[in-house]
Amino acid sequence: MGRGVMAVLAAGERHARGLPGGTVAEIAADLDKDRSQVSRSLRTAEQEGFLQRTPQRTFALDWSVLTDAHLLTRRRLHTDGAAALEHLSGLTDEGCFLGVLSGNSTVTVGECIPASSRMVGSWLGRPYPAYCSDAGQALFWETPDDEVRKMFAGVPFQQHGPNTPADIEEFLARLKDARLRGYSIVDEEAEPGLYSLAVPVRDFRGAVVAALQVVGLKSRLQPRQAEHAQALRREGEWLEARLGGQSPSKRP
Repeated sequence: MGRGVMAVLAAGERHARGLPGGTVAEIAADLDKDRSQVSRSLRTAEQEGFLQRTPQRTFALDWSVLTDAHLLTRRRLHTDGAAALEHLSGLTDEGCFLGVLSGNSTVTVGECIPASSRMVGSWLGRPYPAYCSDAGQALFWETPDDEVRKMFAGVPFQQHGPNTPADIEEFLARLKDARLRGYSIVDEEAEPGLYSLAVPVRDFRGAVVAALQVVGLKSRLQPRQAEHAQALRREGEWLEARLGGQSPSKRP
């Protein structure tokens, strides 16, 4: 599939330029390769399910492959995410959560809460304003600042804790610090006394699809911040690798 992959990428490049696909001759010209060689590569890619041949005898991307990949990622986010949460919670003895973005809010899709954490109730399925949630900064990790501003245009920054950001610029400043640090710190932004660390989790495309979090009382979690952050980043890398990312796949 080595040459077949090049043919798939060439077809994808044509799609990115707004073209429906390409004939053998067109893709061979794009690649500056021999037509017969490219023809064999295109047929291989078609047989493997990456390309489809149209009635106009052009080769175009077969989007069912991407759809299947997305469905697999979603399943693994829940199954392998649960394993990551359980392992991380065992290492930190704190509540650990997996959150996703829904508009300008975050929603918890996974959690593991040890009895010693003193947390009451479940956060599963509950939305929370992303500008002050434990997962918010991590979920906007790769998003350009201008896009973040658009997401929160017209959203009032209500105070949920003593350190809730006052506006979008303060949120972006904290996000910038988090990127430099390698993980976010949400210090009494969501509610008084609550402290959390989070990292982004990327899928096979390199897109952030979730945030992995360690959440607890500030008095418990802050003194062990460096230790917990190290465990959090390792577990986030493991989960990314399970989703097809490039991070190391082995736990220590």
